[in-house]
Amino acid sequence: MHKQDTGILRPRIHESVFIAPGARIYGDVVVGPGASVWFNAVVRADEGRIEIGADTNIQDNVTIHSDLGAPVIIGDRVTVGHGAVIRGCRIGEDVMIGMNATIMSHVEIGAHSVVGAGAFIPYHKSFPPGSMIVGSPARLVRQLTEEELTFNQTAIDIYKELVERYRAGEITGVS
Repeated sequence: MHKQDTGILRPRIHESVFIAPGARIYGDVVVGPGASVWFNAVVRADEGRIEIGADTNIQDNVTIHSDLGAPVIIGDRVTVGHGAVIRGCRIGEDVMIGMNATIMSHVEIGAHSVVGAGAFIPYHKSFPPGSMIVGSPARLVRQLTEEELTFNQTAIDIYKELVERYRAGEITGVS
């Protein structure tokens, strides 16, 4: 765990990261360049490290929490959909996690995969790269097509544009 001289766990967030109002990031968290953490998301690394890769977007109301002995490692260019719950697991690069999906500890999701909305992935599961993972409990239903492999990049591009619009003051609100 990353501790400052005081022994306190502190997040390390790249200066380019966008953090929306209401988002909370606590403990041994590393957030890579170009990532975004949206409204009311909670990233809590008090039991183990959480790493969020470059250009990854953590959407509204997502909960990410590490477990003892099970850090959370999220690769570059990952989309974590609204309301998802992520426990101590490893998610490869270019993965799309659907809205309200739940991924429990000791799970590995291979790169270029999609986890369907509402999927529940129980403890100790592993999926190869390019997987379409759906259901409760979740299962591998097939490999993604070439066309499906590009869908996540579209989401990444949309969220990068939204960050720029919020920073430019083109989108405002009240709380």
